[in-house]
Amino acid sequence: MVKLGVNVDHVATVREARGISEPDPVAAAVLAELGGADGITVHLREDRRHIQERDVHLLKETIKTRLNLELAMAPEILDFALEIKPYAATFVPEKREELTTEGGLDVIGHRARLEPVIKKFQAAGIIVSLFIDPDPDQIEAAAEIGAEFIEIHTGRYCDAQSEDQLKKEFSLIDHACITASNFGLRINAGHGLNYRNVVPVANLPGIEELNIGHSIIGHAIYVGLERAVREMKALLP
Repeated sequence: MVKLGVNVDHVATVREARGISEPDPVAAAVLAELGGADGITVHLREDRRHIQERDVHLLKETIKTRLNLELAMAPEILDFALEIKPYAATFVPEKREELTTEGGLDVIGHRARLEPVIKKFQAAGIIVSLFIDPDPDQIEAAAEIGAEFIEIHTGRYCDAQSEDQLKKEFSLIDHACITASNFGLRINAGHGLNYRNVVPVANLPGIEELNIGHSIIGHAIYVGLERAVREMKALLP
């Protein structure tokens, strides 16, 4: 069965818009678990635009499933992650001006810096995943530097504006799954997935977990978070 990791970043986005204490992403995580989430994902960004260190501490203490911490290679974030010891760390690219993560990590370009960090995290008992585009060369590099997981960036598939583009992007993800499996990598996927486009990706061979946030949090405004998570879970094989 494909697992569902629920990203609660945007609960914190609403909180930070007013600079107050609610809504609480930790409470949201608990409701997501009650709805069937297999894990909770948060991105501690360098600019702290939504999730804060305190949120991560409380999530680690509170949730009953698994905490996946998304992070860039900023030294203070790396130190914090090693202190917190989440279940998994997913390394992502990050630009201050972007609204959300715009593409996959350049593993090839950052190989020399990534490799020792991966070893350090693994020595601390943290599972390492690299968020990358469905690019065979990047997948090979991820395997060579010792990552256990990749998370395939599904954004271009989700943003496709034509049927031909959709088929092309889906084919790239499909081939990325095959390539990753051939290199012995375990496979997650995410970014932009919603209730309308998730099923084909969820049914690809090798996919273990999908990380989904914005669509679930948006749907929860209308139906509540537990139900929103249950409805997404019901779409997964």
